[in-house]
Formats: sequence, C-alpha cells, structure tokens
Amino acid sequence: MARGDKTRLAIVFGGRSGEHRVSLASGMSVMRAVDKAKYDIYPIGIDKTGRWITQGDPMAVLTAGEQSLAGLLEVPGEDVPRGELVPGAAGGGFPTVDVVFPVLHGTFGEDGTVQGLMELADVAYVGCGVLGSALGMDKIAQKDVLKARGLPVLDYVAVTRRHWRRDPEATIRAAEARFAYPMFVKPANMGSSVGISCAHASAELASAIDEAARFDRRVLVEPSVDGREIECSVLGNDDPEASVLGEIVPCNAFYDYAAKYLDNASELVIPADLNQEMSDEMRRMAVEAYRALDCAGMARVDFFLDRTTGAVCINELNTIPGFTEISMYPKLWEASGLPYAQLIDRLIDLALERRADREQTETSFG
Repeated sequence: MARGDKTRLAIVFGGRSGEHRVSLASGMSVMRAVDKAKYDIYPIGIDKTGRWITQGDPMAVLTAGEQSLAGLLEVPGEDVPRGELVPGAAGGGFPTVDVVFPVLHGTFGEDGTVQGLMELADVAYVGCGVLGSALGMDKIAQKDVLKARGLPVLDYVAVTRRHWRRDPEATIRAAEARFAYPMFVKPANMGSSVGISCAHASAELASAIDEAARFDRRVLVEPSVDGREIECSVLGNDDPEASVLGEIVPCNAFYDYAAKYLDNASELVIPADLNQEMSDEMRRMAVEAYRALDCAGMARVDFFLDRTTGAVCINELNTIPGFTEISMYPKLWEASGLPYAQLIDRLIDLALERRADREQTETSFG
C-alpha cells in the first residue's frame, strides 16, 4: 500500500475557479497539520489555467505574487512538502498514491469534475462523490432536492445567462413580482460568496445579475432574510454525525468575500447561543440534508434563523468548505472534541472506507 507503513496522500489545491486563492490557504493548512509520521505527502497544484503541477514546489509556484498568501509559507519550523516524482508513476510524473485529498473550492474541484476523475482512476479520495458534489455545488438543483425531501429552503427565481441577455426586463419583472427589495443575487455554481450581491432597486438588480453571470451560466435571485447565520459541520459516510452549531456575526452587511477572508473582523460564536430544542432540530436537519444529497466525508450546512419568526431554513450545503485551522468547519469539530489533525485522519479513513465499499459493487454482468 505505501512505503513502510505510511499512507501516500496527495493533497490537491488551487484550481480553475474564482476560489483559487481560498483553496491555496486551505491546502497550506492541511499540509502543515497532517501527521508526517503517518503519511507521505504529495502536493499537487492546479494553476488558474488548469495546468497540473506535480513536481518541485507547487505551492510556491502558485503563491508567487500572492502577497496575502505568501506569508503563510514562512512559518518557522514548518516545511510545506514539495512534490515528488515517483519512479514508474502513470502519466510521466503523477504520483501513485493511496488517497487524494482535494482541497479545491468551487468549480472544477468541488462540483463533481475532479471526483469523476478520481472515480475513473479508481483511487480513494476525501469528500463527496460525483452526485453529492454536483448537487452541493449547484444551488438551484440543491434547493429542488432539499425541498422534495421536505426540508425548508428559500424561494428563488432562476435565470440563464442567455435568457438574461436576451430579455433582461422579463427577468427583472419576474423577480419583482415574487420578492420585495432587497434581494440577493448569486451564481448557481460558486462559493466563498464570489459573485454575490445585494440589490435594493431594479438598476442594482440588473448590475447584480450581470456580476453573477460572470461566474456561471445560471443565476438565482432570492429574497433577503433578517436572520442569524448558523452553521453545522457534518462528518461521515452512511452514518453521518453533526457537530455543535456555530454562528457567524458578519462585519459587513452580509457575509461576503471580504468579510470571510479580508477584513478579519467577523465574529464566529461557538457554540451558537440557541436553546437545546432548536439546536437539536437544526443538527437533525443538517444530517437529513446531507443524506438527501448523498454526501460523504464532509459538508458544512448553513442555515438562516429568522430573527422575528424563529423560522429556520437551509441556505446551502458546502461539500468542500473552507479548511484552514480557523475556518468554521474544523473549528466546529474542534469544539465538538475532534481536533484539526485528528479530523484530517478521520476524513482519510472515511475515504478509504468508501473506496472499500465501492469495491463491493459489481461492474460486469453475464
């Protein structure tokens, strides 16, 4: 299986996504925290054009010129592993590994594309499979599945980029007939709040749809909710478990990209200040949503809790959530008694478990 008794672990980061920089930060954190006594680490970087870097120092290549990230490489006593060419490896340089940990946020990484590649390569990988990843990424399809399962989600108006450009007035009318201002506009397939805007009038709504359409061919418009933002981390395969809940108190009008990664002023409250009945119900809903999308490994489930009515709805699931040591997903598990390094071990074990289960499926007949 591995050299000696070590597991060969490939950590894949970067990617052709608007969340490229976030992925680099997550990848650095995982590489530093993983137990080097248990694993041989093979870093694999993907640049913004989709080129895979398997040798040398992929992280240094991808962080060159990224001033906000380069400092993360300069931690005394902590080496970021370098890539290694394994003799005889398939593809002239792609290492032969036991498990792949894709820390790829957003499109071409979190949406089932890389997961499909891992399935074809018949290699164990951390996280959801093709279906769970695709449904977790696409906010429109996700809402439809969760609603069919009887779980509460926000209403929405969906539009394709082609129809928007062909008849923008019809889209504006449809949204205004359904919702009052303000409204939120999102790309259907994107994370880290990239491309999300809040519109307070028709002119702003048009600009917001233009912005969201830069990042995806499908866009959705949602009503604004005066709600608390509550999050739950879920871990497991067929028997998932929910963490304690956390609350995000944004420093900006909403939890946008700047509030998540640049301003460093948003507050994470762990555990969230909720009564036991509400906490138990939201954790139940998180696990139910996880199962509804056929998730595996991990996902973070985000809720809105209406400040006036107390009603709960699911905002979205993220199947590869931010994964630095200070990100909400690992912090919630740390508060639940599972530290960061042990969480990584558990995710790798789940990946191997899932591959062993997959091997029980027959692929020929007759």
